[in-house]
Amino acid sequence: MSAQALGGVSAGIAANELAVAQRVAQLEALIESAGQVVTGAAPASSGASASGAASPSSGFASALQTATTADAAGAPGTSNVAYQPLTQASPAGGEPGEYESLIDQAASRNGLDPAVLHGLIQQESGFDPNATSSAGAAGLTQLMPGTASSLGVANPLNPAESIEGGARYLGEMMSKFGGNTSDALAAYNAGPGAVEQYGGVPPYAETQSYVSKVLGDAEAYRQSHPQSTGGVL
Repeated sequence: MSAQALGGVSAGIAANELAVAQRVAQLEALIESAGQVVTGAAPASSGASASGAASPSSGFASALQTATTADAAGAPGTSNVAYQPLTQASPAGGEPGEYESLIDQAASRNGLDPAVLHGLIQQESGFDPNATSSAGAAGLTQLMPGTASSLGVANPLNPAESIEGGARYLGEMMSKFGGNTSDALAAYNAGPGAVEQYGGVPPYAETQSYVSKVLGDAEAYRQSHPQSTGGVL
């Protein structure tokens, strides 16, 4: 074989080796990039990395960390929607007996018949501590954000806070309307302005039904719990 032919063969081998080396380098780069994605590191060419924008997975991790930190610091447990930012409350009803002690104590502190407070909670939330309404009311006693804030309730979805806040507001309405339970309940449902305007329970079908049902639930509770103190109806 001539020297020119041998040179051509050598050049061909060198070219092939160079192509293989380049391919190996490409594969190594791909493997390294894949390893960075698996471990959570964004590749250098990532648009999110360059712009500083967070990915959906990083948002989920941040929310989860916030919830975990709140619980670790002594916040209400995982049943409390306020500490589950990725979960939406869905009223499903609860067990009335679970809250009897809280109801009795809150009623006593606010001069209420616990049977009436029990009936109010039954109608407002069905004893679901995570109940929410489209208007923004939340918790066992369905406090609106502004009302909750004015009553010192930081977390309406906390059963103890909600019961105390609802009892405090109902107690205020009882004082405002001379101890008349029907008027106080109507004010709780429709607002004190409506009760003042009509001199009693306003002629709203919803409010009239609400007052009737709360008083009915209160009487049923009173019959099944003779130890419950009586209230002025």
